[in-house]
Amino acid sequence: MKEIIKVVIADDQQLMREGLKTILELEKDIIVQGTAANGKEALDLCRSLKPDIALMDIRMPEMDGVEATRQISAAGLKTKVIVVTTFDDDELIVKALKAGAKTYLLKDLPSEKLLAVIRATYRGDIVMQPEIAAKLVERASGELVSAEVLPSGRSLVTLTSREKEILSLMAEGLNNGDIASTLFLSEGTVKNQVSIIYSKLGTNDRTQAVLLALKNNLI
Repeated sequence: MKEIIKVVIADDQQLMREGLKTILELEKDIIVQGTAANGKEALDLCRSLKPDIALMDIRMPEMDGVEATRQISAAGLKTKVIVVTTFDDDELIVKALKAGAKTYLLKDLPSEKLLAVIRATYRGDIVMQPEIAAKLVERASGELVSAEVLPSGRSLVTLTSREKEILSLMAEGLNNGDIASTLFLSEGTVKNQVSIIYSKLGTNDRTQAVLLALKNNLI
């Protein structure tokens, strides 16, 4: 029996909330627990319902999506935030990821891709749209990610050529299965390599690993 993925939707546009809700409720393995018109309502829903996934808009009244995401993370909630917005501003992208969002999607994404990202995020994978990954790469040496430095004592991290290949593909938004297919490796081998990369970088978060690698010119 498939596990049921519990989702809340936060967007200040009623039409968008209802549209996303309709799309998700057609899926047998997804239920929408509730919808919110602003970040404060979204935070309250996450605290009370403890959903698996929160689809979070950025620009909302009372509390924006970045602050709601930050407070969800600070509260220690297990809800994984997926930002879904029309804004592809690189400053907002970095702020949202640093606040704890697992990925950042644009609203023109096809519905089947959104569903795939929700399921991948629920499993613990991080899937980044190529457009968003490209923006992160472009700003890797910029001031927006200046806080993303390697932990103390890890400034001399060296990566093997294979680890660099895998990290580069992670930066392009590929999940472990896609990386395995691209490099003609088993998915188990890729998972092991990713674990080693996490250990070297001092993180266990896929997005943070990519940001650290880009900022520190490791890839």
